[in-house]
Amino acid sequence: MPIKLQSSSGGSVTVNIPVTASNYNVTVPAATGTAMVSGNMPAFSVYTNDSSSYFASATQTKVRFNTLMFDTNNNFDAVTNYRFTPTVAGYYQFSAKVLTNTGGSGGQQILYLYKNGSEIAEFEQLYIGQNATGTTGSYLAYANGSTDYFEIYGFQSSGSTKAIYTNSQQTYWTGFLARAA
Repeated sequence: MPIKLQSSSGGSVTVNIPVTASNYNVTVPAATGTAMVSGNMPAFSVYTNDSSSYFASATQTKVRFNTLMFDTNNNFDAVTNYRFTPTVAGYYQFSAKVLTNTGGSGGQQILYLYKNGSEIAEFEQLYIGQNATGTTGSYLAYANGSTDYFEIYGFQSSGSTKAIYTNSQQTYWTGFLARAA
């Protein structure tokens, strides 16, 4: 069933709506750019509830995000590798926060975004001086949609091991496809 949309300046476009429940294709003639539909826009929100999550002093440690709030395209491994592997090529916006129990012990805390096993972004760097230290950041990164994967690592230099807070408000990682390639 075609639907014709016409602008006040005289241009128009016809959208063909499928007539069967099994056909979900929409045809837009003379389209330029990228058309996004809800079925191909990966997004996730995860946090850790692993009470054995710690940052050893002076060691980069992967954060074990093991609890899904949502994962719209089943691209987040919250069981084994604690990583996001997008299957749609494009530009992804990531945000993360990790809160640790630092006990006012001094040093610094850094959060890192890794792509394919290598650091691509260093998030906010804080000097530890309170009982709890939160490190946050965001970053836009390209993913090829087939082999690229992303992980979050943390580092702190207080001189002793520090516990990571384990709930969805204090230690989380989110990401979404901002624009397809």
